[in-house]
Amino acid sequence: METVVGIFVVIGLLLVGYMTVKLGKVPLFGEDYYPLFVRFVSVSGLRADSPVEMYGIEVGRIERLTIDKEKQTALVELRVRKDIEIYDDARATIKTSGLIGDKFVNIDPGGAGDILKPGGTITETGLPLDIEDLVSKYVFGDVTKSDKQESK
Repeated sequence: METVVGIFVVIGLLLVGYMTVKLGKVPLFGEDYYPLFVRFVSVSGLRADSPVEMYGIEVGRIERLTIDKEKQTALVELRVRKDIEIYDDARATIKTSGLIGDKFVNIDPGGAGDILKPGGTITETGLPLDIEDLVSKYVFGDVTKSDKQESK
């Protein structure tokens, strides 16, 4: 009887360990992602573990948000799947899911240059569209023709 209970306890511990690794997304045999960096003027609303998308498909996650003191910009570290190729002429922008949804990084992978190596930096970035700023301008009647064209 003690042997049977011992076997069930060992099986239970193995299952708990397996679920911890699977649900925690902890890699066991090597890393399936490589790091890339992006510099933005502002990362307002962006947070660690937000998705990184390309063509509307999630290809990675944001690892960390820091400040680059030398260049006076926000530095975003991304984890991108190893099977995804991003070129040195890629463009990264901060987008919003829906009208008031969470923010994420969208990458246009480029294709005319060389493939970025792990630890490389995407230099082409776009300014995020600030919905709150546009709404406040519209409410208080301060919208100009150029603001309307930018939002299209």
